[in-house]
Amino acid sequence: MLFAAIATIASLAVSASASCTKMGFMTHTFYGYPDNSPAGPAIAHDCGRGYTAGGTGTYSDPLTFASATSEFSRCEIIYDPYTKKYLRMEDECEQCETDWSNGIRHIDVWTGSTTVNGGQDQINCENALTPAERSQTIVRRPDSTYPVDSEFSTLFLK
Repeated sequence: MLFAAIATIASLAVSASASCTKMGFMTHTFYGYPDNSPAGPAIAHDCGRGYTAGGTGTYSDPLTFASATSEFSRCEIIYDPYTKKYLRMEDECEQCETDWSNGIRHIDVWTGSTTVNGGQDQINCENALTPAERSQTIVRRPDSTYPVDSEFSTLFLK
């Protein structure tokens, strides 16, 4: 009987740790071809599409995001209620690393084309999309049923 109780508690702990978790007070910025380092669509990690940023934001095709390497696991998928997109950690972000070391959570979401440098117009758009610092929440270990805004995709993919 004691063994059964321990097994039940252990299974509850495993299922609780596998469920989604909301993380608030997230700084949320955007980057793309013109302000990537170096300029272009190259990313640090191959999570199934090579070393090129992209995605549509669905669960099966998450949009690239960058962050501090200690904050998220490589290729980790999160859900972003602000953009209504699934995002995958595929790149690194120098400012995110600095923020993380100062106790600030920060994600940088890929925008724009993988073939065309949008120049200053794209950077202006990224800045206009950026909400106030520490104002957003993301969902770690999301299930695949959150709503995805396909109209918002036009801001990211053109």
